[in-house]
Amino acid sequence: MQQLLPAVAEQLLRDIRKSYQETSKIPDDLLIALQFVFGSCALQALDLVDQHSVTLVSSPSGRKAFQVVGGSGRLYTCFLSCHYCPCPAFAYTVLRRNDGLLCKHLLAVYLCQAMAVTQQQSVSDQQMTSLLSGTAAS
Repeated sequence: MQQLLPAVAEQLLRDIRKSYQETSKIPDDLLIALQFVFGSCALQALDLVDQHSVTLVSSPSGRKAFQVVGGSGRLYTCFLSCHYCPCPAFAYTVLRRNDGLLCKHLLAVYLCQAMAVTQQQSVSDQQMTSLLSGTAAS
């Protein structure tokens, strides 16, 4: 993981990764910590993880993006490299009000990465260009 999150959040995600690798579960104390650190979006993010809503899209050139199917069925293209999600909650809560570290979509991506349960999809470089430019069909 890149150093885009505060150290406590980074450590929490490392602890979740370690625990999940060992037991295939997230213990209650880490779930409580997740709720404490990330607030109300933690439960929603875990729901997205349970629904297998996160896909890592990659192309032969090495470009990568994450697509997350939100609770409403809308598809969001998220980027961990710049810590960005195009959803309204990210714009309002994270960027405008600075009330949270992440939206549920980005947290779901981080959790899927920590738990190694991210779906994978390979696309052509042309498809990736369309996806990144916002011209790809959903």
